Amino acid sequence: MYQNAISEGGLAVVTGAASGVGRVAALRFAQAGMGVILADLSGSTLDEAVAEVRSVAGDGAEVLGVPTDVSQDADMDALADKAFATGPVAVLMNNAGIGLATTAWTELDNWRRLLDVNFLGVLRGVHAFLPRMIAANRPAVVINTGSKQGITSPPGNPGYNVSKAAVKVLTEQLAHELRQADAPITAHLFVPGFTYTGMIASFISEKPPSAWTSEQTVDYFIDRMAKGDFYILCPDNDVDETRDRRRVEWAVRDVSENRPALSRWHPDYAEAFARFEDTGRT
Repeated sequence: MYQNAISEGGLAVVTGAASGVGRVAALRFAQAGMGVILADLSGSTLDEAVAEVRSVAGDGAEVLGVPTDVSQDADMDALADKAFATGPVAVLMNNAGIGLATTAWTELDNWRRLLDVNFLGVLRGVHAFLPRMIAANRPAVVINTGSKQGITSPPGNPGYNVSKAAVKVLTEQLAHELRQADAPITAHLFVPGFTYTGMIASFISEKPPSAWTSEQTVDYFIDRMAKGDFYILCPDNDVDETRDRRRVEWAVRDVSENRPALSRWHPDYAEAFARFEDTGRT
């Protein structure tokens, strides 16, 4: 559906577009000949991203920056109004996200903020845009940015994991409902690997050898989306596609085999997991 959406033309709307994978995605959509609306918090970073995207956009293509806080209903409704007043929406990329520290029983305010941005921000995007995209009855794609932490749920930040697990489930339900409605729109779950973005750079001054760049991650994603994939788990320089699949399979088997929760990190299962990750055999 992505290739059909590109060939039909129209706009790509990207939240969290001022930096990282959102900014690179906006560039790639412009390079593909689309108009682009970049949505992010107001400031110089958004202004600079808009200028960069304009520099690669085709003649006559609209490139706009729309200051947007995805945790605000009014902002997301205004973003949709602006987009549809500008042109037909062919790509909606709900990408904005944050990271805050949590434990299962502390940092309740951080939990609220994570869910409000990482999950409800995506849900607000779906609610603000999808009715009009469906009514337009033209080829389009919806991209929701998830995380491997929302699939395998590693210990350390349950609030972030829960927010991204919710995005996974929402996107699965959205894909099914669009299919049932026979709408010419597909949904895709974008799951970056270890990617060196501005968020990571605030903690690590130089790109680690194991990390991919935002460009590598977005290019991999777009290639897989163009092939029709729904679940797109992006590798990096440390974790390849095979290792990703085995980690996901192990997590699912915790349920089907009634193992202890998060057995991958349980000392009694350390050897079994290491063997499975390396060989695919328990």
